[in-house]
Amino acid sequence: MANHRMDIKIYYEDTDCGGVVYYANYLRYMERARTEYMADRGAPVKELMDLGIIFVIARVEIDYRMSGRYGDTIVIETWVSECTAASITFRHVMKQKESGKVLTEAMAKAVCVDPSIKPKRIPKDIAEKLTA
Repeated sequence: MANHRMDIKIYYEDTDCGGVVYYANYLRYMERARTEYMADRGAPVKELMDLGIIFVIARVEIDYRMSGRYGDTIVIETWVSECTAASITFRHVMKQKESGKVLTEAMAKAVCVDPSIKPKRIPKDIAEKLTA
């Protein structure tokens, strides 16, 4: 499974009073990266939602290695590490673009649900697109 890469510039609004990225913002960056990953593989989130295929996050783990800072550009690498009948596990590594130093390593498990939020199987064609 190929990695998806995405750059995010850190703005003042992303940081605390010390210019360090507020820890919860890494979750936002992961969400953006997953959305772009899916779109790049032909499974845009909006189109899936229109088909009644919704992914909700069931679990997240983040290991913070180093702080991102105001003015940095972060590179987020995203890939799928596991796909089951009804869930998909995304992995994320966020690095400083300039130095290549790892800021965070993370995992997010997304469960496929229908519009009433009941678990459902991931359609085979969607699973194939996301794991290619």
